[in-house]
Amino acid sequence: MDAALWHDLLHPDVSILEKIIRPILVYFFLVICLRLAGKRELAQLNPFDLVVLLTLSNTVQNAIIGNDNSVLGGVIGATTLLTVNYVVVRFLYSHENLDRLIEGDAVVLIENGCLLQERLKKELITRTELEEAAHKQGFAGLDLIDRAVIEPGGTITFVGKTPQPEEARYDEVLKRLDSISRDLAALRTSASHG
Repeated sequence: MDAALWHDLLHPDVSILEKIIRPILVYFFLVICLRLAGKRELAQLNPFDLVVLLTLSNTVQNAIIGNDNSVLGGVIGATTLLTVNYVVVRFLYSHENLDRLIEGDAVVLIENGCLLQERLKKELITRTELEEAAHKQGFAGLDLIDRAVIEPGGTITFVGKTPQPEEARYDEVLKRLDSISRDLAALRTSASHG
């Protein structure tokens, strides 16, 4: 192998200290921006939000690696990002109040089967987007949902009404079948004695 090739692969074009500082700055910038953008950006409820998240990584790529295209530089940048994330997650795990400040609190979107329009508006979630999220979790419609909460991480948790209409009908059919079975047993017993 050519010595120049190995040099290009393994010799970073910027200092190692700069390779470490760049990802740290970008990491904290993105955490702050995503927090300010709201939980919707994390939930990826529509194609526009997904496009923003996908292009965001490409947009900050040069800020992380600078003018360096070496493998070693990329490994240093990736290792720094993973290490910073590990340290931040571990730190926040033991500091709940700070974690809540950074991630925010859960927001109730449906309570007792009632859609809370003002909260949907605040989170910039349309009724259609909420219905799509409910469908992904197996609910045919919002009328089957007792409670919906957008969690700090952006996921939406749905709790169905109990019992759901289908379950209530199913239970009623089972009760009727049990009643018919008892009646048949009683008829058989009376026919065998008579």
